[in-house]
Amino acid sequence: MSIEITRLFDFPYYQLEKYNLQKALTTNYNGNWKSISTKEYIDKANAVSRGLLRLGVQPNDKIAVISTNNCTEWNICDIGILQTGAQNVPIYPTISKEDYEYVLNHSEATYCFVSDTTILEKLNQIKGNTKLKEVFTFDEIEGEKNWNEVLELGKDESNQNEVDSRKDAVKPEDLATLIYTSGTTGRPKGVMLSHNNIVSNVLSSSKRVPVDHGQGKSLSFLPVCHIFERMILYLYQYCGISIYFAESIEKLSENAQEIKPNVMTAVPRLYEKIYDKIYAKGTELSGIKKKLFFWAIELGLNYKPYGANGWWYEKQLGLARKLIFSKWQAALGGELKIMVSGSAALQPRLARVFAAAGMPVMEGYGLTETSPVVSVNDVREGGFNIGTVGRIIDGVEVKISEQDEVLVKGPNVMMGYYKDPEKTAQVIKDGYFHTGDKGKVENGFLSITGRIKEMFKTSGGKYVIPTLLEDKLKQSRFIEQVMVVGEGEKMPTALIQPSFDFIAEWARRNDIDFSDAKKLVSNEKVIARLQEEVDDCNCNFGKWEQIKRFELTPEEWTIDSGHLTPTMKMKRKIIKEIYTDLYEKMYDRA
Repeated sequence: MSIEITRLFDFPYYQLEKYNLQKALTTNYNGNWKSISTKEYIDKANAVSRGLLRLGVQPNDKIAVISTNNCTEWNICDIGILQTGAQNVPIYPTISKEDYEYVLNHSEATYCFVSDTTILEKLNQIKGNTKLKEVFTFDEIEGEKNWNEVLELGKDESNQNEVDSRKDAVKPEDLATLIYTSGTTGRPKGVMLSHNNIVSNVLSSSKRVPVDHGQGKSLSFLPVCHIFERMILYLYQYCGISIYFAESIEKLSENAQEIKPNVMTAVPRLYEKIYDKIYAKGTELSGIKKKLFFWAIELGLNYKPYGANGWWYEKQLGLARKLIFSKWQAALGGELKIMVSGSAALQPRLARVFAAAGMPVMEGYGLTETSPVVSVNDVREGGFNIGTVGRIIDGVEVKISEQDEVLVKGPNVMMGYYKDPEKTAQVIKDGYFHTGDKGKVENGFLSITGRIKEMFKTSGGKYVIPTLLEDKLKQSRFIEQVMVVGEGEKMPTALIQPSFDFIAEWARRNDIDFSDAKKLVSNEKVIARLQEEVDDCNCNFGKWEQIKRFELTPEEWTIDSGHLTPTMKMKRKIIKEIYTDLYEKMYDRA
């Protein structure tokens, strides 16, 4: 009898019955890849469940998991926790210790699994202010309890029948996880997702995975504490795709060459970095090789799917793939059939050039509150439309309000915000989740056109949508990050974090001192060159929208320094506070 998947912990059992992978989960430990089979995955998850029961874990207890990198242990703990009827509370490793304290207290977590010393040190500073009974580490850390102690506690199988009873008692509509949104403003909100929320999303999304089930390989490196990658990991399990966990984003290319994945997921910022690195290598070429490289790039930037550019373009593309783009593929293992992008808007030029290179990026759309997928592109059956976020998945309904807001209804919409019925009522009305995103649906494809809250009005009464300007400016290789401001001011202006790597290379070629970032951003030649990029952007917008002044920031905008959320979104309020002096200077108030 085939296993029916209604709860998240059903996925490994379904995989065992249908595919029984020998390499279900694989992690690199000290330079060696170590795999476990589907059977071992389930056996260890059951041992964790038995151990947790012996620790006194009750249904609806909250257990936190904090890991620097994705790993086999995270997934075993996830299934082990859920089988007891408790809930997994994943926490971003990069947030502050104050946010650790807030999330642990708000969720009332009783136990916590952490990956390494860095997290443990931060956690130990606030542990005494929480309800945590014990903390277990994945790494061997002297003087600390290791997660193997929980496995050892569960070695005795005599209470497995109690685990089975707990599993049977979990209903599809029960709470499975609390995911605290990274939030660009204020305290994180605890999004309550049920088993059915995520299961329904996995099953509907599986129809958009053009990889052979039971034999594909995936590379995972986006934070699994975010619902996007977590849902994808359940999806891989359902499709019988072996999961390999990258050591780090820095080692992504190296790991890809070792593993040769068929599929991977990333956020747009990472695809931008991959492209920029490839482009930078192209600039180092000379003679005919350099000409061929930039001919291929130009060709790629004009790509249209399904042969829409005609036979002559396709002929040239075939040559470009053979001579140039095959090297791009080799840099990521040479076997990539599909890449998926989510969390933020993907620049159409990147979608075009990667698709031309034979590594199409399927952009999708969703939010933590929608488990997360609402829509996604699919190369098959005409489902790839560059510049859109794809067709809406089965079972999900999208409605565009009179204010052009995207409203979502379906089994994937969250149960609500934990302990916050007021905020829940503000965003779920008549069964529709109000996303805060503006969008439109044309020919079955959803496009996101901006954020309702991020639109601002100048003192002259004109509306400006900053994301449109920002997306255009970020196409410049001179610009890494940009935030357009001007709420209540006479004109829009921009705070720009330059692409220091690229500008340093450009400065070297133009005999400009690039040894110090502060000198670089105040150099007249650099400012003049950036002005050209801003002027080029302004040509695409009305006079009231155009950026009249800008300032360059002397440091990189990072997660650790507070500029960005863990999913690489800008914290607009924080950035404005950090650069108050530059903001005031743009409006002649400094």
